[in-house]
Amino acid sequence: MSRGFKHGAGCLCFAMITAIVACAGGISKQSQSQVTFFGPFSAVQQQPEKYRGETVMWGGRIINTLPGEKTTELVVLQLGLGSQNRPKDNDQSQGRFLVHSSQFLDPAIYPQGALITVVGPVKGAESRSIGQMTYRYPVVNLIEIKKWQSATDTSPRFHFGIGVGTHF
Repeated sequence: MSRGFKHGAGCLCFAMITAIVACAGGISKQSQSQVTFFGPFSAVQQQPEKYRGETVMWGGRIINTLPGEKTTELVVLQLGLGSQNRPKDNDQSQGRFLVHSSQFLDPAIYPQGALITVVGPVKGAESRSIGQMTYRYPVVNLIEIKKWQSATDTSPRFHFGIGVGTHF
């Protein structure tokens, strides 16, 4: 009987660890399944009206978080996506985009410089100034957002160890 208990406890432990690791991932499978446009960001930036209604998954670095009375707007510097759909923390950007959320997104949680991945349909574009230049921002209506830990805080929050000074 104790052998069966040990086996069951091992399975339970494995299932819990699997669940914890799965939760630490990026965008949900449900939101990923809604994505209909997989082309380059630059295509949407050049002709946003052509892609109106297409659902995209984009990543980037927050430039500004602008909360309104019942909405929030994020201004984001686009960055390519890497593993787990995490934005690549580099200077290889194809431009900027706006994220419109129908919910309040606290600037303390989504501060300037935070890396995010978003999923949502393209709403169109808005023209605004960057310094003396007029810039056309593609606009995405938010379905899901994932804020990533900073690159300096990417170590796992738990460790498995065997022996002295060894961990996985």
